Amino acid sequence: MAGRRRRRGAGRAVLALLTAFGALTGSALAGAAPAGAVQKGVRVAPGVTYEEFDIRAAEGVTHAHVLRVDLSHPQVRVDLLYPGAVAARGRVSAMANSQGAVAGVNGDFFNITETQHPGVEATGASVGPAITAGRTLKAAVPNGQRFGPALPPGTTTEDVFGVGTDGRARLDRLALRGSVRTAEAQLPLGGLNQYALPVGSVGAFTSEWGSVSRVRATCGTDTDRAAPCSTDTYEVTVRDGKVVSAADTPGSGPVAAGTTVLVGREEGAQQLRKLSAGEPVEVEHGLVAATDGVAYQLALGGYPVLSGGRPLPGLDNATSAVRTAVGIADGGRRVLLLALDGAAAYRSGLTIAEVAGTLQKLGSEDAFSLDGGGSSTLVARKPGESAVSVRNHPSGGAERPVPNGIGVFSG
Repeated sequence: MAGRRRRRGAGRAVLALLTAFGALTGSALAGAAPAGAVQKGVRVAPGVTYEEFDIRAAEGVTHAHVLRVDLSHPQVRVDLLYPGAVAARGRVSAMANSQGAVAGVNGDFFNITETQHPGVEATGASVGPAITAGRTLKAAVPNGQRFGPALPPGTTTEDVFGVGTDGRARLDRLALRGSVRTAEAQLPLGGLNQYALPVGSVGAFTSEWGSVSRVRATCGTDTDRAAPCSTDTYEVTVRDGKVVSAADTPGSGPVAAGTTVLVGREEGAQQLRKLSAGEPVEVEHGLVAATDGVAYQLALGGYPVLSGGRPLPGLDNATSAVRTAVGIADGGRRVLLLALDGAAAYRSGLTIAEVAGTLQKLGSEDAFSLDGGGSSTLVARKPGESAVSVRNHPSGGAERPVPNGIGVFSG
């Protein structure tokens, strides 16, 4: 217990900690920050503190903003920030305020543009799985359909940062398990509320999806995001366990509660064409964790960069950028949310390897990279205020709308 108190005390002494950091992979942290630029452990709420400091990296000085979150505090929890639909985007500050969060950061990478598919609407949906308040929102797209930098060796779009119903944070993988059962066959389910479906599969869209067109789900291939959209598609609407309508192309508009829209491409489309109006159909789906016996209250996608206190092999140490990441410490009892500053003076940022090293030196045992660049945003309430403020400078000059984030709640 004394060792744990010493670790926490050292974490609050930001300048002393940074001075003692030593070399990272290809860079070193700087203990000397400009006068007035460092805040040490400013309390946001019980169990939640905010601090900022400079880092001298390979490409120059960057500025870090960190939230320290004590999940063992009885008043503290974290959950997903999202705008109410999978295929939608919102500003981190607006989502935090509407959901009552005291702080938060942006989350997963997402389908931001569709320049390769003229006429196809970008969905704004995130890449990886998502769970909020214990409720599954979506599954992961195929690896080749991912937006964002290349995944490190051995990682997949199913990798998540999550907080279990036991209140502990961890890194895990969440795989979709589901089926479409008819009177004559049982088809595997290839997707759930995701912007890209595996070739030859059937995907399910529920009321969680939103109103954006489902056409994007049939574009690209498992290995090539820019491949043309499929010309062999079919859509079936199931309500109250029966087929109520069908169409040759995926549609748009909100999906009513209690309704599931099945979208098939190639072989999946051919299987859906066998269904007729009034035919009974049972759709089952869920996310299965790689860690046995763990159920998640919160989960969102990205990719791991630190495991067991060591940076993962093969991390990029050449490309510096503004980034967001989350660290896990004390066996999942503490979380560190990191966002770099996008102001012109600091925009050189960090490489992924430097992000892993930074979170390692801050005491993280595991760490997870989230979307960066213009998406990087950290918000927190200031003392005496009831709404959050943006603490870093987003590199685009203003907050970029994003599909989700990690919200910190207290009280």
